[in-house]
Amino acid sequence: MFKSKTRILALALTCTALLSACVTPANLSSAKVAAYREAIELSGRLTVNYQKDGQTETLTGKFSWNQAPDSVNVSLASPLGQTIATIKVTPDSATLTQGDRAPRVARDIDTLTAQTLGWSLPVSGLRDWLQGYASGADGQRFAASPAANTVTTADGWRLTFVSWQDPNAAKPVPKRIDVARAASATAEAMEIRIVIDQQG
Repeated sequence: MFKSKTRILALALTCTALLSACVTPANLSSAKVAAYREAIELSGRLTVNYQKDGQTETLTGKFSWNQAPDSVNVSLASPLGQTIATIKVTPDSATLTQGDRAPRVARDIDTLTAQTLGWSLPVSGLRDWLQGYASGADGQRFAASPAANTVTTADGWRLTFVSWQDPNAAKPVPKRIDVARAASATAEAMEIRIVIDQQG
């Protein structure tokens, strides 16, 4: 279980920031992974390691993800399955709801994290990453495969597609994704492990 409501909120907002990008890949005819889909449903587990006051903090939880072309709905739960928060991200706003508290709303997820946590998570892309795609530091589209499983994005995230639902499939689907960012002048170091348990 989480140690405090602050840590719960941190996990919820971290997940929201990571799960909120609305980027649609282009020119994926030669993709190595399964074709990109605008609408998907996923569930899985998430572990986040981040630095706070010189100490490493760890957050763990479960998530369910429902993606449509113009929105993402995320439900976050404790490791034991208790719902912690629900999140809705649209092109116009990001909304976080926790239990019987009034929803927190901002124009986008970066603003919501900055207002709530005091620091922003300028991460975009997990809408792509969950399906095995990314935009590399060179601006080129990256389609992961078991043979080519690592890329670094323009904003400094190193993605490693560690395992696959079926690595022998002609177009495999990611199972585990490790994401890491080194500390910089504007951001703390962070590591995230995502395990996709079910995909529909």
